[in-house]
Amino acid sequence: MTSNQSKRKVIIVDDHTLFRNGLRILLNNLENYHVVGEASNGKQFLDLIKTSTPDLVLMDISMPVMDGIEASTIAHELYPDLKIITLSMYGEEDYYYKMVNAGVKGFVLKNSDIKEVKAALDVVYDGGSFFSSELLQNLISSLKSAPKSKELHSELSEREMEILILICQGLSNQEIADKLFISKRTVDKHRANILEKSESKNTAQLVVYAIKNRFVEL
Repeated sequence: MTSNQSKRKVIIVDDHTLFRNGLRILLNNLENYHVVGEASNGKQFLDLIKTSTPDLVLMDISMPVMDGIEASTIAHELYPDLKIITLSMYGEEDYYYKMVNAGVKGFVLKNSDIKEVKAALDVVYDGGSFFSSELLQNLISSLKSAPKSKELHSELSEREMEILILICQGLSNQEIADKLFISKRTVDKHRANILEKSESKNTAQLVVYAIKNRFVEL
């Protein structure tokens, strides 16, 4: 059995005590994860990470005192490599883009089962971005009616558009390379160009940007 010292450390930030307690029990029953701290609002979380550095954070959006958007923004200014996953409820789609801009790397619905939460933790811990499929559909519906913020389509090459779609489908650079029969180095270069042209800082931001501007429909 894996000792707590060797497990990946998680902090839960949510203003509902019962929800935190239940999630803590579920996470502590996973082989590779251990909850090392909890906070009921963003301010408590910022105080907590001064003394306890987690591998991953599960962050609620709507909280008293300080919400998840402000807390994530400040936390990433202090700790740029901090990996935060948003705990989302239905109806909070308007906040997703703000959370992505704050540096969040993943989104899971609060009614997700523990398998999906674990999948999000695994993907984000390994450096990827995670959007639950159900949440993505909500996001698409929410952002379809939003006005395009800039004309990007004409700036992307046909290959870049092809790679953008595969990125938004959750494929890794290596998986994209295998699918398109090109080298991973070539995909890396295209991905960097797409991020630069879209003014996106990370994959999560790129996914939201692509949907918001209706370049892809997942």
